[in-house]
Amino acid sequence: MEPVRSHLLTAPGRRRLADLGPLEQLRAGRLSRRLVQLTLGLALYGATLAAVVRATLGNAPWDVLHQGMAQHLPLTLGGAVILASAVVLLLWVPLRQRPGLGTIANAVLVGLAADATLAVLMAPESLEARVALLLLGVVGNAVATAAYIGAQLGPGPRDGLMTGLHGRTGLPLGVVRTGLEVGVVALGFLLGGVAGLGTLLYALAIGPLVQWLLPPFVVELDEPGSRG
Repeated sequence: MEPVRSHLLTAPGRRRLADLGPLEQLRAGRLSRRLVQLTLGLALYGATLAAVVRATLGNAPWDVLHQGMAQHLPLTLGGAVILASAVVLLLWVPLRQRPGLGTIANAVLVGLAADATLAVLMAPESLEARVALLLLGVVGNAVATAAYIGAQLGPGPRDGLMTGLHGRTGLPLGVVRTGLEVGVVALGFLLGGVAGLGTLLYALAIGPLVQWLLPPFVVELDEPGSRG
């Protein structure tokens, strides 16, 4: 659900992402701007997640799992997102990952925004409208991802899981990400989540879209030792 932010900004002269601890993130300046950007980005992320779900053409990989969970637990889709985020954060402990304020906000706000959007957004009847909603959801999700990552207040829970596994196992980041997403899609599909064209489109498009959209969203920090 959350594209890994590693090596997204490598071109010379561009603002880059900082590698800061949780307290350093809060002390790095422009906090009001970053908090607003984080909140709006997470709200948009939840809303666009809901748009992809309502398109009924296949959810984003992690959302296949969330939807499957919601069919077997007394939870809404957003509640399943929050529960899965909490479980993933527990897996951070042995991986020695450090959550930031944005990590905790991500775990809660995305699910709440998704439920709020699902309450008012109905599934279109025509195929053309469903395809349009899917495309809007994927592109909007990339904008939302660029916004919350660019706020530099900590990675999302699933980002941290992927980078943590990469660091502990030494496997290439792409291999770890693909393995996790294939696993959650398979499990979610078995639980009744919807996988399809939208799942494939999201998996192929979200990384390049975020890489393209991220630079203008990266907030420059006051921390002199940052990489961003």
